[in-house]
Order: sequence, then structure tokens, then C-alpha cells
Amino acid sequence: MIPVLDLKAQYRTIKSELDAAVIRVLENAQFILGPEVAAFENEFAGYCGAAEAVGVNSGTSALHLALLAAGIGSDDEVITSPFTFIATAAAIVYTGARPVFVDIDPASFNMDVTRIEAAITPRTRAILPVHLFGQPADMDPIMDIARRHGLVVIEDAAQSHGAEYKGRRVGSIGEMGCFSFYPGKNLGACGEGGAVVTNNAAYARKIRLLRDWGSERKYVHELKGYNYRMEGMQGAILRVKLRHLEKWTEARRAHAARYGELLEDCGVRLPEVMPYGRHVYHVYTIRGADRDAWRAELQQHEIQTGIHYPVPVHLQPAYADLGYGRGAFPVAEQAAAQVLALPIYPEMTGSQLEEVAVALRLAATRAHLSPAV
Repeated sequence: MIPVLDLKAQYRTIKSELDAAVIRVLENAQFILGPEVAAFENEFAGYCGAAEAVGVNSGTSALHLALLAAGIGSDDEVITSPFTFIATAAAIVYTGARPVFVDIDPASFNMDVTRIEAAITPRTRAILPVHLFGQPADMDPIMDIARRHGLVVIEDAAQSHGAEYKGRRVGSIGEMGCFSFYPGKNLGACGEGGAVVTNNAAYARKIRLLRDWGSERKYVHELKGYNYRMEGMQGAILRVKLRHLEKWTEARRAHAARYGELLEDCGVRLPEVMPYGRHVYHVYTIRGADRDAWRAELQQHEIQTGIHYPVPVHLQPAYADLGYGRGAFPVAEQAAAQVLALPIYPEMTGSQLEEVAVALRLAATRAHLSPAV
């Protein structure tokens, strides 16, 4: 079986380092926040090219607290993408605000920047672009629109650790950038974790307060806060993994390039890399009208695949109250019906890549496919 992701293989490559980090936390007994989290925050901020990072307990919490730090609340509107994991919209709703979607660009899967201004209303307070699958959104136009309309930009970089837009690391371009360290991410904890990066000291201080019950001094609560603290164990583990992230990223990029060679001209639409960005391939997503037939064929060859995401947010039953119907965002809906994620992780071998490609070519031939439009 070739898995879509192999966390056991990753652990084997850094076992001694991770084991030592875990033991260190067990011995110092700093299980919540503490020196390991503080050190990771400094190191991750530096990696992202930001002044500060604030560790929290999940990527969803990072989004929630960034929105609160920006003053987003009841009756506000936040513009974002319908083609994303549901946490992006959920965090907006947690604040009492309303997600307002704009359709995606079919090549990048990210927000179509030409559609943003038409979605702005007097209630719009922020734009929340998603750097989906490891590819940066087109940030210059987004930042320009935000400046002209007085909006805050909060980047959802949960899938794009180390991705770059015109030489700048994602997360450091808007007012705040939010990351997830869910185990399957390019930089993943051994459990849950997240962080907000920012160059704004006031935002950083407010997020630090909000993540720990609104308190800087024990039992003195300045704000109505949350229990969103990062665990010391995860901070220590992430410090180890951060040292390997660039090596892992380059391996992912090499695997993606090899897939491109192996799958050229086989009737499958491959990922398109935008000229302004460094794609880090959290997901290697192909697309085509016969996606389900491909998936079934690959499963017969014991090759796992994923679908990110089969139902766009505006069509999720939980968000029916937003009032969007089928056809509201046709590009996102078509992508949801066509995308298929192939296995990609740093430890993949050349023979595994070739095995996936052979099976996919066979599936494409049997289905007599042509590239999706």
C-alpha cells in the first residue's frame, strides 16, 4: 500500500531527536506553554520573516484569535474562499461575523482577486485569503484592495508553511498569518497545534492574552479569553521538525516535479504553479471529470488518494443559513467535483512515484479521458 501520507516514515527519520525532545519536556514538567513553546515561537517567527509568533492549540484557534485581535465581531463581514477546509469559515462565525465568499481562480484554486471588490459592503472588515494546497494566493492585489478600503488582511496559511509570494514567506504579508500544525501538515505536531505570526506588537499581545483566559497575571483577567494554549510537548516537537522543514519542502517539490514528468500528456490536469510563488505541495492535486474512476482504479492498485474538498463550504448543510445555493460559485463547485490528491510526502521513493504514475496512466487510458476544462 502506498499511503497518501506516511507519518511513521517521517518519525523514523528523526526518531532520536524527537524522543530526546519529549523526554526533555517530561523531565522539566513544563507541559503548558513554557520555555519550549517560547523558543519555538521565536524560531518560527524568524522562519516566517515575522517579528512575532504566538503558539496556540490549533489552526482554528489561530484564525479565531487573529480575527478577534483585529476587532472582528457581530454583524461584520469577512471575505474568504468557499473552497477550503471548513475551519476557515467556522472561525469567522465564532466571532459573530459573517463569511462572504468569492469564487476561486481555476488554475491556482485560490481566491479570484478580480472578484473581491464586488463583494465588499459597508460591513466588510477583513479579507481572509487561503493559501490552498501549499500555493500562495495572489497577495499584491489583495493588499492593494485592503489598503484602499481600510480592511485587515489575515492569511490562512494552514497548508503553506514555507511557501513564498515574490520572495516573501506567506503569513508575513498581511497583518497576521495563521498556521496549523495538525499532524499531517508540512510542519506537523504530534497532536494539535497552531500559531499566529505578525509584525504588529499590539496584535501579538492581545492574542497572547486571549489564548490564556485573557490573563498575563495569574487570576487577573483583562479580557474574556479562552483556553487556547499550546502544550510544551508540541512546542518541543515542532522545534525539532522546524529544523528539517526546508529539506522536507525541497523533497516535496522534487517529487512534484517528477510527477509532472511521469504524468505529462496522459489526459490528467496537473497542478499549475503560479509565476509569483513558491509552491510547497502540502497536497499534490490533479483534476479531471472522471476523478471517481481514477480513484477507484488507484485503490485497486493499493494506492491511497484524498479529495480536498468534495463539498465547498457554501454547500455544506451547516452553512445553509448563509443563503448560498448551488451555482453560486461555479468554479469552486467544479473543482470540488474534479480534484484528487495523489500521495506526496518527503520520504516517498522514486519507485513509489513511478508506481502511482503507472496506475494513474492506466486509469486515464481506460476512461478515455481528456484534460478537464
